[in-house]
Amino acid sequence: MKDIRFSSPLEGDLIPLNEVDDHVFGSGAMGRGVAVKNPKGKVYAPFNGEITVFFDTKHAIGLKSEDGIEILIHVGMDTVKLNGEHFDAKANQGDKVKKGQLLLEFDPDGIIKAGYPTTTPVVVTNAAEFGNITIDMGDQSITSPGAAAESTATPTSKPVEKDADDAKFDNLPDEQRVANLIMKYVGGPDNVRSAEHCATRLRLIVNDKSKIQEKKVENIDGVKGQFFAAQQYQIICGTGFVDKVTEEFIKLKPSLAGGGNKEAAYEQMSLLQKVSRTLGDVFVPIIPVLVATGLFMGIRGVLTRPEFGLNLDSNFLMMTSVLTDTAFAFLPALVCWSTMNKFGGTPVIGIVLGLMLVFPALPNAYVVGGFANDLKDLGLTWQEAAQIPEYAGKVPIPLDLGFVTIPLVGYQGSVLPALVLGIFAAKLQHWLKTFIPDIIDLIVTPFLTLTISMALGFVVVGPIMHGLEQTVFGAVQSFLEIQGIGGLVIGGLQQVIVIFGVHHVFSALEIYLLSTIHSDPFNAIITCATIAQGGAALAVSLKAKDPKKRALFISSTVPAFLGITEPAIFGINLRYMKPFIYGCCGGAVGGAISSMMGLAGTGMGITVIPGTLLYLNGQLPQYLLVNGIALAVGFGLTYTFFHLEED
Repeated sequence: MKDIRFSSPLEGDLIPLNEVDDHVFGSGAMGRGVAVKNPKGKVYAPFNGEITVFFDTKHAIGLKSEDGIEILIHVGMDTVKLNGEHFDAKANQGDKVKKGQLLLEFDPDGIIKAGYPTTTPVVVTNAAEFGNITIDMGDQSITSPGAAAESTATPTSKPVEKDADDAKFDNLPDEQRVANLIMKYVGGPDNVRSAEHCATRLRLIVNDKSKIQEKKVENIDGVKGQFFAAQQYQIICGTGFVDKVTEEFIKLKPSLAGGGNKEAAYEQMSLLQKVSRTLGDVFVPIIPVLVATGLFMGIRGVLTRPEFGLNLDSNFLMMTSVLTDTAFAFLPALVCWSTMNKFGGTPVIGIVLGLMLVFPALPNAYVVGGFANDLKDLGLTWQEAAQIPEYAGKVPIPLDLGFVTIPLVGYQGSVLPALVLGIFAAKLQHWLKTFIPDIIDLIVTPFLTLTISMALGFVVVGPIMHGLEQTVFGAVQSFLEIQGIGGLVIGGLQQVIVIFGVHHVFSALEIYLLSTIHSDPFNAIITCATIAQGGAALAVSLKAKDPKKRALFISSTVPAFLGITEPAIFGINLRYMKPFIYGCCGGAVGGAISSMMGLAGTGMGITVIPGTLLYLNGQLPQYLLVNGIALAVGFGLTYTFFHLEED
């Protein structure tokens, strides 16, 4: 068999395939080749040929050269779950390509931030037809010996006998035969909860693992291997063939159409992880609007500073208020919309329900709460004060139902009432659809959903959740305001929370702070935690003597100064542990000083260098100071006390 050699389709660090942290690629089940660690974000054609497979999710490409070499380029691990996000295809399946032609661009930082590794296997899927396989990248080169081709087959100690009735599938097309046998040996349709596929394998969530006959699945002609990973039973079928097998598999249980692995895997999470993921799914879609609003507030703060002496037209200032106040004035509508979208309700119903909570005629709940003490001093009940015109807007509006009087207030700037009401409305809508006839569903279901949800929102959910919101978030806010202590604790621990992936729980807190006090002291503290980890990673980078390792470390460090710490944490600091601890120390010191200075941003969602835009309201010098201190502490402790032992 002839030896083959071609250039890597990506730039980065070339590593042996067996160093890939993935059972399928690392074991050679998909073929021989290499992997590219820390890829630069572009995939080029390594030879003249044709694109045989280009997945809709854009994370994997199959190529065939003019002389018959078939390769698979799989960007990252489990990146199929991104559904094309962070990927930009530059070619299409079936295209003829020339060596060096750009096929795909992707955002490594975005993929890492989403929680997926970017190490990219490049494998020859028909490796058994060739001898030595050598892949080059500049002065790097890795050869996979021909003898290793035998390892691509899954070893078995002895043949596994087929069931007698398996013969009934023999005359079916290969994809139907394999799908039927897989369904049979994984315990039948009742044992399969969800099914989807990536570039190479069928991924199943099952109800009972003990019902799976793994050896018989592995022995199916057309299956290259099987294993459990990430709560999924993964069956290796190979590029292209897995699409056909999955399609036939779903036909055997049509309810599997549309996937559902994400939801099934969600059920395996801890309670805290579930809460964090849910809050993230609800609040992340509305964060860009709040970031933009924060930037508007910062710019407005600059324009209206007296030292600049700008004589701005009153109508112009009014228009700037539209930019800065709209998102928070109608915040419940945004939250309710996103919640309905997350829980499968009709989003437009969520928007209307949220707008009902902030109807202009309703007094603001925070104003009503603030006036409650004044009522005590006046010796009036809220019902009595409601009859006095000068107190309009400061007390609830009484709704007399004959047997009870309900106090009506609005929930402008509130978070939890809209969140809980959105969940309830989505569940209610699903329940109503189970028995309302389709012919009147379009009219009756929205009417009942809005009516019942509105009544419950103003009578039960609103008062309870608003009180809980004020109690819990108010307590956290008070902790943040403790001179030095709040910032010390949160600045020191925030990146620890990031590691466990539950940091989204703070999104609701930040939105609450922005809607009530119109600033975000939490942002000022966590920016210190972020830049301190960047400082620690930078110190490790400068201590590295190997130029390649130093370049790798620096590329992982840079995103931290843009507010993304995952590459620095997982690529450097946690790897050696002490730099991570020193980074936490820097975050604690910077956070404490930030707390003592009363530093707070005008928005959320961005930190470190981009975060400067949130402090244009006169606090930019203080912001730069605390960032400098956190950076200096994280860098200084690491550079002084950490000793890098290189291989």
